[in-house]
Amino acid sequence: MTGVLIAAVVGIGGGGTAAAQPSHDANARQGCRTYSSVTECGKLQLNQKQQACVTWAVQLGMTQRRADVECHAFE
Repeated sequence: MTGVLIAAVVGIGGGGTAAAQPSHDANARQGCRTYSSVTECGKLQLNQKQQACVTWAVQLGMTQRRADVECHAFE
C-alpha cells in the first residue's frame, strides 16, 4: 500500500516540474548552449584572456561554441 501511495505522489509531482523548465526551442532561437552546467545565449563578449583561452581550446580540438562558453564561465 505504501509503495502505491509513493508512486502516486511521485507521478503527480513529476508532472508539474516539466512545465517550469524552459523550452528547448526558445533556447535554440536565442543561440543558447549549455556546457559544464553553464548556459550562455547569444554572442559572448570575451576579454583578452578569455579569447586566448578559446583559441588554445579550439587548437586542442574543442568546438568554438563550447570553448566560448567554458572560457567565458571559468576564466
